[in-house]
Amino acid sequence: MSHADHAAHATSALRGVRVADFSRVLAGPFATMMLADLGADVIKIESPAGDDTRGWIPPADSAGRGTYFASVNRNKRSIALDLASDEGRQRAWQLASTADVVVENFRPGTMQKFGLDHGRLLAANPRVVMCSITGFGSGAGADLPGYDLLVQAMGGLMSITGDPDGEPTKAGVALVDVITGLNAVIGIQAALRHADATGRGQHVEVNLLSSLLAALTNQASAAISTGRSPARLGNRHPSITPYETFHAADASLAVAVGNDRQFASFAGVLGMPELADDARFATNQARVGNRDALRSLIEPALAQRPADHWVMALTEARVPAGRVNTVLEGFELAERLGLAPIVEIDDPDAGAPGRQVASALRLSATPPVYRSAPPALGAHDGAWWHDAASEPAPASEPPASAAASSAHLDLANQHPHRPESERHDDR
Repeated sequence: MSHADHAAHATSALRGVRVADFSRVLAGPFATMMLADLGADVIKIESPAGDDTRGWIPPADSAGRGTYFASVNRNKRSIALDLASDEGRQRAWQLASTADVVVENFRPGTMQKFGLDHGRLLAANPRVVMCSITGFGSGAGADLPGYDLLVQAMGGLMSITGDPDGEPTKAGVALVDVITGLNAVIGIQAALRHADATGRGQHVEVNLLSSLLAALTNQASAAISTGRSPARLGNRHPSITPYETFHAADASLAVAVGNDRQFASFAGVLGMPELADDARFATNQARVGNRDALRSLIEPALAQRPADHWVMALTEARVPAGRVNTVLEGFELAERLGLAPIVEIDDPDAGAPGRQVASALRLSATPPVYRSAPPALGAHDGAWWHDAASEPAPASEPPASAAASSAHLDLANQHPHRPESERHDDR
């Protein structure tokens, strides 16, 4: 970490917050990385085999590390513990019972079998916040497998994604896991604020299905208000038009007309100002009712010029428009706009700085800090909290009962709530 980063870390918003991270794969590690970026001391507690995503290769980064694992595990220390052993459970208890936050995404009931449930931790540390991440909650859905793909399907997202005449389609990233991770961070920080005010921690529960349904926003509101489920519209919007993609002469172009003023400007740029006075298109509601007729007039005009021509002309007219970029082109755009989307972090395993996607947060007084690259498995075995004056005392609680051993055996067949499309076992 550079001198500037050291100075920034000294004023990080979550500096001094201890996080014992038992989570793996995506939703939980994404949440704990966000906390770590904001200054929290995160110790990642892994099985001796490590987080599954360590083996999800290719692709790999310059250190030979799986890029999936690397994407959500910077700024953490890693210790490897065998929770089937008394020693492993004692060490886990030492960390969990002295943490401010404990994060886990095991099957409901597993932490209790290991003697690490919130009730037991709360008795030892009244301020502790536990965050449990599940697929379908801890009640009737506790035994349902929480794969991102299944939740996208079962929660309705796939039914409104894709071409109207094609197959229901999942998002190109494990979007539900990411949204759930964000919800976890919000819940954790609210619980920490409550603990600061009252001295009492609490149990935060987030699940993939509820996170998806809440994120469906306008589509969910329409469904529960009308009793009718929305249908797939491809790249079209159910309530606004033209708000979709079109083919320019050389590439796809996204146009996002959000009001009648923008539509009049859009029609003028296309050389078709009469469209704004046509009763079929003069208002947004009219345009939605005549979207096919409108598209049949718009697309031939757009096909006459390259996408960049239209982006420039429409932007000058204050009509939102942009090319459909690749991921790398998206990063290039962010660089041109001065958003600094990539950071470099010292990476001893690679022998050179590693490249990471920057946090999306910009805080004027307590910005995110990039202290360390994603850790090797067990690289920090024996680690203790940075702000602690001494090493831990012996565990104040005995290791969990023999039930923990059977829980560990069962754990080999449990899988965290991860995207089916990126799994390579137990399909």
